[in-house]
Order: sequence, then structure tokens, then C-alpha cells
Amino acid sequence: MSAAKENQMSGAPLLSVQGLAVDFATMDGVVHAVEGVDLEIAAGETVAIVGESGSGKSTTAMAIIGLLAGSGKVAAGSIRLDGREISHASEHEMRMIRGRDIGLVPQDPMSNLNPVAKIGTQVAETLLAHGLANRQNVQEKVVEALTAAGLPKPAERAKQYPHEFSGGMRQRALIAIGLACKPRLLIADEPTSALDVTVQRTILDQIGAMTRELGTAVLLITHDLGLAAERAERVIVMHRGKVVEQGSARQILEAPQHPYTQSLVAAAPSVAAARLRPEAFKVEERADADVAVEAEPADNIVEIENLTKVYPVRGRNEDFVAVNDVSLAIPRGETVAIVGESGSGKTTTARMLLKLIQPTSGLIRFEGQDISSLNKAESKNFRQKVQPIFQDPYSSLNPMFTIERLIGEPLDFYKRGSGADRRKRVRQLLDDVALPQSMLRRYPSELSGGQRQRVAIARALALSPELIVCDEPVSALDVLVQDQVLKLLRDLQSEYGLSYLFISHDLAVVRLISDYVCVMKDGALVEAASSEEIFTNPRDPYTRRLLASIPGNELNIAS
Repeated sequence: MSAAKENQMSGAPLLSVQGLAVDFATMDGVVHAVEGVDLEIAAGETVAIVGESGSGKSTTAMAIIGLLAGSGKVAAGSIRLDGREISHASEHEMRMIRGRDIGLVPQDPMSNLNPVAKIGTQVAETLLAHGLANRQNVQEKVVEALTAAGLPKPAERAKQYPHEFSGGMRQRALIAIGLACKPRLLIADEPTSALDVTVQRTILDQIGAMTRELGTAVLLITHDLGLAAERAERVIVMHRGKVVEQGSARQILEAPQHPYTQSLVAAAPSVAAARLRPEAFKVEERADADVAVEAEPADNIVEIENLTKVYPVRGRNEDFVAVNDVSLAIPRGETVAIVGESGSGKTTTARMLLKLIQPTSGLIRFEGQDISSLNKAESKNFRQKVQPIFQDPYSSLNPMFTIERLIGEPLDFYKRGSGADRRKRVRQLLDDVALPQSMLRRYPSELSGGQRQRVAIARALALSPELIVCDEPVSALDVLVQDQVLKLLRDLQSEYGLSYLFISHDLAVVRLISDYVCVMKDGALVEAASSEEIFTNPRDPYTRRLLASIPGNELNIAS
């Protein structure tokens, strides 16, 4: 009888971590990233580790699978898989364990997919390496894996490259790779952070079905407390490299004992949470069924009328309509959110407003002026007043620039103040987005995903714009920093009269930040109303389906 089988029959945990310590050697000395971590996961159990960036949760996961970065090493403790000690296994031994015994879904889909290999090839590599497919049936197995991960038209998608995928689709490709070999333990590091709520539910349901049918355990690394509460039997809370609290999901999230856990729960967005500011909208539906937003009084910084964007599709007789006859307005000093699944047209609408792509038809007015008629000087002034925060901070930040140069670049370009004034402004912006001054000399590759997003937000705020187009601005942030950034955006709006167009798939965040919500589906606007109306009395079936898909929607985890 194998040791694994004996372990299962004895009721011993599939994974046992005892006294784990992880150190990193740096120029300033040894950094104790993880200290004395204990955790156990039974076969078929889902355990979530929650905590803010830098808490050690991902480092713990990477230590388990033997993928610590750079100078990281397991300094002490034990990691046992089915009773077998693996904390100091050789690289050859770990290669045999990875994929077959322990699967991994990493956080950043763009940097974890090979940009020059087709998606199907990358899934096939895993299957072939572990003998779970041969050259004759590997393509069939690839399609099965992509289908299980929720990718539409999987046979066609397998022939495409990562750059041809949206952020959510790339994340689903990583999930397909992680689940392809049906491992006994799946480490999922923020596995659905880039996905809209309906696809997120599909993926999480698939992971749940796998747990039940195959006895696969899941170690879920997440900053989404609602997701942790809904999907995990137990929750482990980490802070500064240590476990500060653990217990059942409901116990931890509904009655937290440790002060740090209490702060996490208090900061967590929830659909049930009260709006950060009073509502200030009414809905006006035109007789032709187009939907517009009107403020009281009617002072709109942006007015969009019958906006359409059509892309020709090579090899097909029909075009792709990305945005279809959308009309809405953004009242000055208010926040309008656009929500919808991937491919709904929300980001395309935002990019047309930013003058990054040209509409096929329709009109966009900024402060009463048609932006398509702006000359060179007027366009330069427009870009000072309208600033973006993009979804993927890794691709929107120049990897060759220091953080100081990245944030200061808009100030330099528009010659705002003296050199000393600009340096002072950069330091103030770092404070505003909760980053230490020590970050100034670092590069984007030296920052976590959440830290890079905060740099992107600081850069957008540098010129004190009138309108900020926020495309998933807090999707990469843990709940505490997310809470800080949302409050920062609110405070800046209150102080300077800023207006926001807020693009997001996180409806709990939208509930907190928005005055008004526009719901898009297949390029069209299907419902628009005040935030209060959308979340308490949604009229369209599609809107109701989106709301029903929010993880932890029924749980009492609001502050």
C-alpha cells in the first residue's frame, strides 16, 4: 500500500505545514517574509488565506510548491504532502510534483503566459509532460481543459496567442493549465481577480465540482473576503508574515477576534454596504429606449450620444459591433459606473472617451465641446483634464522608468512648476496612495501587482484632472488598500469636484463608489439607474443575474 493511500485512510491531512519560515537575502540583510506558519488541508477541503499585500500569503503558497523567487528559501519548518516531506525536495522531484500532484493558478496572467506560444500549446505542454496525453489525443484534451475553464469556442482559442485574449480570458487560460492534470491540491493565487462575476462563478463552480468529484483540495489565496466566505470551509488570516487568526469561514468573517482581522472585515466592500456618499441622480428613459443620465441641475462634464464602434473582422462577411448606440452622461463632480461581463463594450466605451480609439459613429462632448473636432493644442489640454487608470498596471507602466520618473512624467511633460515642486508633488502622491518614500528609486518589476496599481493611480492624479476614467482601478488591490484608494478617490472628488467614469466587474466596489450605474451587455446599454435603484430594485434579468453572481452576497460581512 502506498504512503499516500495509508495517509488518506488514516485521516491525516493531504497537506501539513508546520512552523514554516521563509527568508529572503537582500542588500539590507535578511528579510523574514514568513515566520512560524502552521496550516493543514484535508483531501477535498478548500482553505483560504487572506491578508493584504506583503502579508506573506503568496510567499507561503510559493514555498509549498517550491517556486520561491530569487534569494527566497525555506529557513525552517516542515511541508508534508500525503505524509511526504517536500520542503527541501530537489528541483527534479518538485517538477514531478508540480502539475500532477499540486497545480498552480498564478495571479498575473500576462507575465505567466508565454507571449510567443499559442494558448493550446501551453496547455498541451503540461499534459504531455505528465503523460496525461499523447500526440494523437492532446488537442482533444486541450479543448476539454479550455472548455472546463469557461473559454468560449475553445478549439479556436487554442490557436490564438495571449495578446489576442482579454485579461479575463488570459486568466481563464491559466486556470485551464492549472487544472489540466487534475491535481490533488490546487494552489489558486487570486484565480478570478481579472474575471467578471458571472465567469468568476463559472470558474469557482468548476473548482468546487472538482473538489467534490476528485477529492482535490484547494488552497485559495485571495483578498476577496466574500469569495473566501462563500468558497472556503476554513479561513487563515495572515499579517506581516504570521498567522494571526484561523477558523471556519463564517466565524472568521462574521465574528473576527483579532484586531487585524476586524480591520480587514471592516474594509471589505459589500453590496449590502451603505453608499460612501448620498445619491444625486434621477433616471430619464427616452421614448426610443436609449438610456441617458441626467443630473439635477443638468451640468454634465461628459455627454455621449448614440456612440457606436464597429470593427471589421477578417475572413468574415459581418462586422463586430463592440459598442452599439450607447447614450449616457457624466454629471460634473459625480461618479458613473459602467458594469458588465468581459466583451460587453464597457472598456471600448471608455477608450473612445479617452480619444484612444475613434468612434464609428456618434458624439462625445467634453465640457460641451465635441472631442472629435479638437485641434492639436486643444487635444493636449483635453488630455490634461481627462486622465486614465488602466486595468493592467504591469503593461501601462514603463518597466525602464523608476517610480519617481513614472509619477513625475506628466508633470515634466506639461512643465508643472519647478523641478523641486515636481519632486515634492511626487512624494505627496506616494503618500496619497499609501506607498512609502523608499519606492521612489525602485522599478515596476520590483513591486507587487497592488503596488504597481497604486503607482498608476498616483500618476493619474498628478495633473489634478477634472475627469478620471478608471478601468478596474482597484482590481489588483487587497481590501485594506482598496478601501484606502476608494476613500481617497471619494475625498479628492469632494475636495476638487472631480468626476469619475468607473469601469468595473466588481459590483460590490461599484456599490460603494458610484452615484449612478450603467449596465452593458453585448455592446448595448440594457439598464441605467441610480446606484441605489440598481442594487435594490434591478429591472433587467441580466442585471439581476450579475447581482446574483457576486461571491458572498448573502453573507453578513459588511462593516
